Amino acid sequence: MLVIDTSFPAIGFNERCGEPVQQVILHYTAAPFASSLRTLTQDGVSAHYLVPDPEEPSYRAAGYDELRAFRLVEESQRAWHAGVSHWDGRDNLNSRSIGIELANLARDDAGVFTFPAYAEEQIEVLTALLRDIVSRYPQIEPVGILGHSDVAYGRKSDPGPRLPWWRLHEAGIGAWFDETTRAMYQRRFCVGLPPEVELERAFQRYGYAPAKNRQGFEQRTRAFQMHFRPRDYCGFLDAETCAILYALNEKYRGL
Repeated sequence: MLVIDTSFPAIGFNERCGEPVQQVILHYTAAPFASSLRTLTQDGVSAHYLVPDPEEPSYRAAGYDELRAFRLVEESQRAWHAGVSHWDGRDNLNSRSIGIELANLARDDAGVFTFPAYAEEQIEVLTALLRDIVSRYPQIEPVGILGHSDVAYGRKSDPGPRLPWWRLHEAGIGAWFDETTRAMYQRRFCVGLPPEVELERAFQRYGYAPAKNRQGFEQRTRAFQMHFRPRDYCGFLDAETCAILYALNEKYRGL
């Protein structure tokens, strides 16, 4: 059962000004529960929800005997979680998204990332929370369930490659490709990848922001791979990655 705790409201937020919710953006906190809660309830940065790790010591020390989702900002309000962001041709996703932070001790040591696994119960609570959200916002399409790295690929890596996106899809949440379509495109691309200008259009068609240079192209590829090919997210655009992209566009973009 999904338990929503409203004991820690954040401050300093305003109404959405009529913007309909179109996306849900998932993050990791890169910090324990206690410090994450302090950070996310201060004026200037927050998310609508925080989902703790039930095994993390500061959560247990807080006296909770069951895992719950903490609502920090009302969904009718704009939370400051996405920052400079872009999806599907539009910027400023704070105005039309719901942000969910997952307590996780991911680290970035001078560009060397460590991505710990998410707790099983944490994923179960996240799944229940997402189901609840999409049931109330039918305009949120599968391609609107996103990671922070999808919408800000030049500067963010959360929620990282350890989030089981395929399991969320199996639970009826978010996008995933059809394996037979992926295999068909991969056979085609094994003899040669599409021209770069066509690949750029394909990424933008799915929703990603344009890549301004080679570094941006690789960062976007890495973000895409963390979401849809998490066993290898080196940022190199190979036949399998291209095939997944084209399979997704065929399934969700009608192309």
